[in-house]
Amino acid sequence: MAIQKIITSKRGEISIEYESIIKKDNIDKFKSGKSISSYKFMGSHVTKHKGRNGVAFIVWAPNAKSVYVSGEFNDWSLDSNPMTNLYNSGIWGVFIEGLKEGITYKYNVVGCDGVSRLKSDPYATFSELRPNTASVVYDIEGYKWSDNKWQEDKSNKIYDNEPINIYEVNLGSWKRKWDGEFFLYEDLYEMIDYAKDMGYTHIEIMPITEYPLDMSWGYQTVGYYSPTSRHGNPNEFRKFIEKCHENNLGVILDFAYSHFCRDVHGLYKFDGSPQFEYSDPTKADNHGWGTAHFDLGKPEVNSFLLSNIIYWFKEFHIDGIRVDAVSSMLYLDYDGGDWKPNKYGGRENLEAIDFLRKLNEIVYENIKNPIVIAEESTAWPMVTGPTYKGALGFTYKWNMGWMNDTLKYMEMDSIYRKYHHNLITFSFMYAFSENFVLPLSHDEVVHGKKSLLDKMPGDLWQKFAGLRLLYAYYIVHPGKKLLFMGSEFGQDIEWRYAYGLEWELLEIEAHMKMKYYVKSLNNMYRNDKALYELDNINEGFDFIDPHNSEQSIITLMRKGKNENDFTIAVINFTPVVHYDYKIGVPYSGVYEEVFNSDDEKYWGSNQTMTGVELFSNNEKWHNKDYNIKIKIPPLGATFIKMKHRKEDVNKDTSKI
Repeated sequence: MAIQKIITSKRGEISIEYESIIKKDNIDKFKSGKSISSYKFMGSHVTKHKGRNGVAFIVWAPNAKSVYVSGEFNDWSLDSNPMTNLYNSGIWGVFIEGLKEGITYKYNVVGCDGVSRLKSDPYATFSELRPNTASVVYDIEGYKWSDNKWQEDKSNKIYDNEPINIYEVNLGSWKRKWDGEFFLYEDLYEMIDYAKDMGYTHIEIMPITEYPLDMSWGYQTVGYYSPTSRHGNPNEFRKFIEKCHENNLGVILDFAYSHFCRDVHGLYKFDGSPQFEYSDPTKADNHGWGTAHFDLGKPEVNSFLLSNIIYWFKEFHIDGIRVDAVSSMLYLDYDGGDWKPNKYGGRENLEAIDFLRKLNEIVYENIKNPIVIAEESTAWPMVTGPTYKGALGFTYKWNMGWMNDTLKYMEMDSIYRKYHHNLITFSFMYAFSENFVLPLSHDEVVHGKKSLLDKMPGDLWQKFAGLRLLYAYYIVHPGKKLLFMGSEFGQDIEWRYAYGLEWELLEIEAHMKMKYYVKSLNNMYRNDKALYELDNINEGFDFIDPHNSEQSIITLMRKGKNENDFTIAVINFTPVVHYDYKIGVPYSGVYEEVFNSDDEKYWGSNQTMTGVELFSNNEKWHNKDYNIKIKIPPLGATFIKMKHRKEDVNKDTSKI
């Protein structure tokens, strides 16, 4: 079947009139770059005109000689249904009587070069299932949402003081049917239950916008307003999001606004000229990815993209977005090919800087408590923070420096780690320069990089111990968390977009216990305020001992708002057990181990201190007034909390 089944919105009497869609105010606002709801009049709309039911088609093609609607309704005729250049604006429109939802269509755009090109609708809200490429008339209006409680609760959150633990997924390969077909959204409710059970707070979905090539993972988009038909129709995707909200899971969508694919039916040379892309080839072409860059200085492109962001927030109730490859937008020389400096002689793309600030301002002005995340891989200053202070305005930035240093360090044999201790400590020097997300993402488990488990050195036990150690270090490090699917149970091989995850591994004890370990770690993170409450400020962190490079051990403390609410983490990056290891503590009292990555229930060697009360000594150590002696597990982490302060102990001697 060419397209997935259609579910109509059943909104009753059509309320939109063709005349209200094509009014000049809409067109002028779009052309000025100030429209943030252009999807409400651009594209195809089930509507009325002079009392007759039909579909209105509106498309921007400023340099086209003529434009026609071609579809199954006219046997794909190239010239049966001409469109009118409305107000000579370069925006073309036509009302076709009798058409209904579900009709497939394209635009036959006769370009300025005289060449006819069949183009998908840039504003299509639904598309044919690949390899077919037609747009589908779909009535996006009238969906009845039932997530009011989620929306109300979300609007009151202060994310800096909340745990954010993201499960990054690719819907096409979380699971796959036995015949290779995709799971539909309703089939993927299982994933929602799974993510909730594992203790995640959000699901981040790799690009859902319609794309032609599976191996692009969605990052080479054609339909920016169209959720891919691989898994169902738009209302079914809405129901998926609603189901996430019912289970207290936020939804973050991944978008590629930095570039778009050059497929003939897409945006590239839409009207025969560089319409969506830059006219300057040194700015238009992304040589590394074989794609084109949006002309972010063009008002109509701004209206197209800014409306797109608002569309997904408003019409699909998403909770956040992640903007891919921000660095490629910010730097004119990012590709390493020919480039021209900006008017000040620099390498910065001034239009992109303005666009990104505008993007964040518009999102925050129109959406309650959104999350906007930048994947930015350079040292560009002030990616996060308000634009009025000179920042780009993002809520969070992926900490790519932390990710690169950490994985480089963890891949080393432990005997060499003492010579590279700075790789595991340097990130704490800039941990509060931005609001960070710590990404262990899909990018780190593809293209020959190996799975996270396979990156770990040593025998099988050491590999699992190393992975547990990595996750403990990641959970206690300042910053929100993101883990790619499959990594939570120690997938053996790299992620493969065309296959489901290796779920059969859960029949093996080590993998089953790894999954249980990540679930336990996630729940500890959510329940321990010290690990997230002061996440983005220095006051929430104390590096008790960063200097023990000889033994490859670091000792740190995370702190909550209450002075008695703190967690001490001692992390050992070698397979040596240490007994009576002395660490500084801030208060006199009794301490206890609350988590140990080496516990036998996680497939560890069980070098734990379960049930042991750790009494402080009145001796200064590590710049603290007191110390305790502990046992440190091999390739492991122990988390310690204060059980009683001295004054509390003195009040009740039965606690000693």
